Amino acid sequence: MRRYIFAERGGIYIIDLQKTLKELERAKELIRQVVHRGESVLFVCTKPQLREIVQAEAERCGAFYVTERWLGGMLTNFQTIKKNIRRLKELERGAEEGAFEFYTKKEQLLLDRERQKLDRYLSGIKNMVRLPGCLFVVDARREDIAVAEANKLNIPVIAIADTNADPDMLTVPIAGNDDAIRSVSLITGEVADTVEAAMKEVPEELRVAAEEEEEEVFTYSSDAAVAVTERGTARRARKRRRPRPEVIAAHRVTPEAEGGESEGPAEEDEGAPADTEGTSEG
Repeated sequence: MRRYIFAERGGIYIIDLQKTLKELERAKELIRQVVHRGESVLFVCTKPQLREIVQAEAERCGAFYVTERWLGGMLTNFQTIKKNIRRLKELERGAEEGAFEFYTKKEQLLLDRERQKLDRYLSGIKNMVRLPGCLFVVDARREDIAVAEANKLNIPVIAIADTNADPDMLTVPIAGNDDAIRSVSLITGEVADTVEAAMKEVPEELRVAAEEEEEEVFTYSSDAAVAVTERGTARRARKRRRPRPEVIAAHRVTPEAEGGESEGPAEEDEGAPADTEGTSEG
């Protein structure tokens, strides 16, 4: 982060705000491109003092967010995360419809605990059916697992990076104090405004196409742009072989014919001793 530091005074590094503004404009342009392609933006911030700000801005612009804890494999093992999301929706639907009324109190308590646990970690991505097109991260050093997974999947990462972060791991590093509430709220608000404005510019045809493509899920195994179905397999279905009676009959006739030829000499050999016995008796 040396190139983003303006000066040092009393052991405190002062960030060059002109470069921060330049990187923020780059980030906004990247977000516009991602949203115009019909892809989503994922907000990531697990700091207790900042999670409410990030969650509020993400909900305002209609983006997805992770504010509790980044689960390992949330991107690279998205197929398993999708199963947990499906389980969460089943539990919520069962609770709304009263399907658990005939369960015992202990079973209802266990189901309610499971629902609360899943909702705590997956509520922000409950409607995310495929991988996001971009990540917006607050404190790239703290969210190193999320950044590593995004880099492995070639997903661009926009992050508020402090002076102790590694800008080489980020697509667009926005130099700033990732601990200050005012700086984080200002940058996050600009990003949310960009997402909201870009969504309004998306044509209706692309929105419909994006909704149709929601059934397909792209996971870590799809680096070669191979669509993976909900079962998690990219193999083509094998065609059923039709039975061929003539081939089956040929296989059945051949052993019988071979057996018949081999039985002939054996019968002759058995008959030879019988004739000799008859002559000797005569």
